[in-house]
Amino acid sequence: MSVPADRKYAQTHEWFKADGQTVTIGITQFAADELTDITYVELPQAGQEVAAGTSCGEIESVKATAELLCAVSGVVSEVNPRLADEPELVNHDPFGEGWMIRVQASDLGPLSKLMDAAAYGKMINE
Repeated sequence: MSVPADRKYAQTHEWFKADGQTVTIGITQFAADELTDITYVELPQAGQEVAAGTSCGEIESVKATAELLCAVSGVVSEVNPRLADEPELVNHDPFGEGWMIRVQASDLGPLSKLMDAAAYGKMINE
C-alpha cells in the first residue's frame, strides 16, 4: 500500500497535509479498507472551530462507525462537498478526491508530533 510522503499521519489513521496554515484532513487507505464500504460522512460546517485531539467528524460504513480526529486546532475553512452525495470517494481515493475537511490552523506545532510516511507505513505493516 502506497503512503504519500507529503503529509503526516496519526496512529488513528488520519492524514494531515499542510499548505501554509491550511491543513487538509482525511483518512488513510488502510482506514478506508478496514471500514470497507463507506456509506455516510458527517463533517463540521465551514466556519466551525475544531480543537486538536477531538473528534471533527464521523465516518459510517456497512461495517462500523469511526471518528475523524483532528490533530490541529483552528477553524474549518472548507468541507469536501462531494462527500455528501459520494461518500464512496473515501474508499476509492482517500488521499485525493476523498479528502474531508480543510482547517485554517492556529498552530501547526502538533503536526510535528505525528508520523511521517515511513513510520506510518511501518506501523500498518506490523
